[in-house]
Amino acid sequence: MRVLGIDPGLNVTGYGVVESAGRAVRLVEAGVVRGTERGSLTARLAEIHRGVAEVIAALGPVAMALEELYSHYARPRTAILMGHARGVICLAATQAGIPVVSYSATQIKKITTGSGRASKAQIQRAVQRELGLAHPPEPPDVADALAIALCHHYLMSRPNPIQK
Repeated sequence: MRVLGIDPGLNVTGYGVVESAGRAVRLVEAGVVRGTERGSLTARLAEIHRGVAEVIAALGPVAMALEELYSHYARPRTAILMGHARGVICLAATQAGIPVVSYSATQIKKITTGSGRASKAQIQRAVQRELGLAHPPEPPDVADALAIALCHHYLMSRPNPIQK
């Protein structure tokens, strides 16, 4: 089973595809989709959609896992902008006919590192260890995307997986 993990962003959207056979999991590919158009939100969203759609077409995941949208009361505009990016990412998955599952940041951190308050560096090291990588994934957006994909893999590998 191939799972695509996505860490949404307007400038840098991290992605990571992992493949599992039973309880074993391996890295297929990871990288970033960059929104290069400055000043035009709609052009950046189109770039993100196109990039994610290309990843889906090339790598053939059967599911997409995303981090749930989080809003901090001091920065509501950020949540609104991230919602736009998340929307075009979900659209790409829906157009490809693959289901989208969301997990909270705390749940992703807890599943992959053992702590719901893990730092970016801890997530990078956990992903490196779990996938047997020579170096921690860079940039952190890629590590986050891989952690999201691993979270989905681990939860679906349970005898009675919890569907969200």
